[in-house]
Amino acid sequence: MKIADKNTSAVSLVKEALEKAKKYEDKHIFVSLNEENALKKAEEIDKKIAKGEKVGRLAGVPYALKDNFLSKEGNTTASSLILEPFHSPIDSTTVKKLEEEGAIMIGRTNMDSFAHGSSTENSYFGPTKNAKDDERVAGGSSGGSAVAVALDIVPFATGTDTGGSIRQPASFNGVYGFKPTYGTISRYGVVAMASSTDCIGFFTKNTEDMNLLMEICAGQDSNDMTTLPDYYNETEEKEVKKIGIIKDFDNDKVDENIRNALAKKVEFLKQKGYEIVELSMPTLKYALAVYYIIVPAEVSSNLSRHDGIRYGYRSDNAKDLGEIFSKSRNEGFMSENKRRIMIGNFVLSSGFYDAYYLKAQKARTKIIEEYKNAFEKVDYILTPVSPNPAFRLGEKVNDPVSMYLEDVMSVPINLAGVPSLAVPAGTTETGLPLGLQIVGPRRSDKNLLKFAKILEEDK
Repeated sequence: MKIADKNTSAVSLVKEALEKAKKYEDKHIFVSLNEENALKKAEEIDKKIAKGEKVGRLAGVPYALKDNFLSKEGNTTASSLILEPFHSPIDSTTVKKLEEEGAIMIGRTNMDSFAHGSSTENSYFGPTKNAKDDERVAGGSSGGSAVAVALDIVPFATGTDTGGSIRQPASFNGVYGFKPTYGTISRYGVVAMASSTDCIGFFTKNTEDMNLLMEICAGQDSNDMTTLPDYYNETEEKEVKKIGIIKDFDNDKVDENIRNALAKKVEFLKQKGYEIVELSMPTLKYALAVYYIIVPAEVSSNLSRHDGIRYGYRSDNAKDLGEIFSKSRNEGFMSENKRRIMIGNFVLSSGFYDAYYLKAQKARTKIIEEYKNAFEKVDYILTPVSPNPAFRLGEKVNDPVSMYLEDVMSVPINLAGVPSLAVPAGTTETGLPLGLQIVGPRRSDKNLLKFAKILEEDK
């Protein structure tokens, strides 16, 4: 990560990033650029450096902001029509912490509308294309952020991960994507999807940069009562001996390239002296069903505030108050948003609450216990992020069940609230990136990143 100093100006770093962003305009990575404000901030940092004044740990470093983070610069739309235009009066806690250290936001990245999706095809602004193949998806929901880092436009980008939305696009584009322990980084000022599984994280090209971002952003926030005290910067180093492999995933439904990538990493770890332990975690097969009951329930609640009255989009075709609500929401939400609202309202309805939502919450507790038991036997778990490499644009967008199945290996981790890092794991014969994920117990984030550095040795 290049930091501005007397030999490298912040203005040159920002200009280079903006030029690259424009070069890859056809990839639909950004929904808006922040050119004027970014260059102004870069000039201010260069003046401070010239005067010998103290600057932050990210001085002049350009970064990309996922379009669901509130910032006073530009409009926050969550890549939806119903929030177009919305100019935030506040900065999210993450934006505030990054920019206090001198980072400069060059633009907002495309995403699945309100983070609902696994491909960035559910964006009001159109799909983002994969970094390596224009005919394939970028992954989702943080597709724009992943591609921005993969193409070296910026050294890091923000993301949100509710069920794999950082790790899956990271694996599809060959970069690192980190979902911390739930509550490690404040969610204040981030458009909510599902409040009990949403996590703030980052995309980088290496583990050192990821560690620095975590050191800066981890910690308790009085604006977010779910945040944890800053354990990250006080973590003691732990010796790693045992790595778990989950045997319960249906290998027949996992792409051969991913199976081979996992086998290769397992062999590498054995040669490095780690003990490989096969784990039985049978409850995980229910995680996808549990996730798609609990998360839509929270989605339907969180999206109820978007009604065409207080802010954002309002239909021009409405004749009365009832039509303002119905038409604004009908026109402003994408199909996937509507699908999740309907599922959520259904599972929370009086006739079905006990049969679906309550039962799903009980099953979630079992999943949490299953991970807790697993980490009594092993230090970390190594598993695929997704059963497939990046699929073709349009291949699954009209088949919701097929799209949801892409999340089968990532959603259990969010339900359990444990940390997980997507790491590059080679490519297919055609050059498509492959990714695996390292999963750790709660609050093991810092040591997990240290362990991941060992896997960087296996090229």
